[in-house]
Amino acid sequence: MPQFRKRSAPGALKERLRQWASRPETFTDVLQISKTVVAATAAWALSIYVLGSQMPFLAPWTALLTVHATVYRSFAHGAQTTVSSAVGVGLSFVVGHFLGVSLWTFALALLVGVVISRFRWVRDEGAAIATTAIFILGNDYSQQESLLGERVLEVGLGVALGVAVNMLVLPPVRDQQASRYVDSINRRMGAVLLNMAHEFDESWDTDQAESWLKETNSMTAELGSAWSVVRFARESKVANPRFGMRVQKAQRRRATREDQVSYEEILGRIDEGISHLRNLTRTLREASYVQGGWDARFREQWVEVVRGVGEAIADPDAEVEQYYDHLDELASELSDADSLPDSAWPLYGALLTSVRHIVIVVDDVGSAREAREASEKTDP
Repeated sequence: MPQFRKRSAPGALKERLRQWASRPETFTDVLQISKTVVAATAAWALSIYVLGSQMPFLAPWTALLTVHATVYRSFAHGAQTTVSSAVGVGLSFVVGHFLGVSLWTFALALLVGVVISRFRWVRDEGAAIATTAIFILGNDYSQQESLLGERVLEVGLGVALGVAVNMLVLPPVRDQQASRYVDSINRRMGAVLLNMAHEFDESWDTDQAESWLKETNSMTAELGSAWSVVRFARESKVANPRFGMRVQKAQRRRATREDQVSYEEILGRIDEGISHLRNLTRTLREASYVQGGWDARFREQWVEVVRGVGEAIADPDAEVEQYYDHLDELASELSDADSLPDSAWPLYGALLTSVRHIVIVVDDVGSAREAREASEKTDP
């Protein structure tokens, strides 16, 4: 057994690395890191070889601060960085010129910088005021007093390079990540249903029902991450050169179609599906306390339907529509059975209704996503 584990470990590690490398967010992260390095290095080189700066770290530092996850954020934070750094430069020269550089004036400059950084209009990048003061007052201020304009120019150079690199080098778009979240949650819902079918086919207890409930709560947390990605994807298209006038016109054309769908609508439906699955789980949890056995016909046929639905949901490309008829047939057959006690129908009906709602939601999600992806592929 130990030898088998040693042989399988490299394969497992290779598979994890392959999955990590295939994730869209991995490519985005690597690209953002690369763009940050390129922007900061270019700013440093220009500061030294073109401007001949005595403080070549100001430009690369502001470039590094400016390369954000989206072009919109680069513009917004770049503007704040420019203002904050300019205020920091001005503050340093005012303190140094009129009060000189000493322990208490250094502390005074930091105090003023930190207080100003609390203002809402520079809150995100306000720390640049104090850090710029540290850079300037801590580097032989007497030789820099006459170079106020050059310091501001270096700050502007860094911000401009950060924005330019983020705009021109594959600005990020994360619609693909939203689609992967949809597939992931579908697979998890399918896995829970398959586990339910397996346990219900044999026996199950309250602890098992509790584990399913925890899994649905985890799905809700993952759905929250999906919402964040969708909002980020919307923001990533603002001021993004990859979405020119042709794409904007195509989006306006699509917006007029009745069948137009969005990831917001898809995630909303998935949230409904998770709610129905949670309700199904709670129903089974409460049923575990009920005395008496289950009707054999219901148990066998319900397990068969739930297993089929679970397998279909776990496969993003599978169809679930066929299970409408299966559920209707089961309900019709049981309603005609004289031997089924009336007291069992509230429980059996709740289980059938929950599974039916899940099937409807998953079918809607699959159809909506297919329509959206097809629309995205046909647009210029």
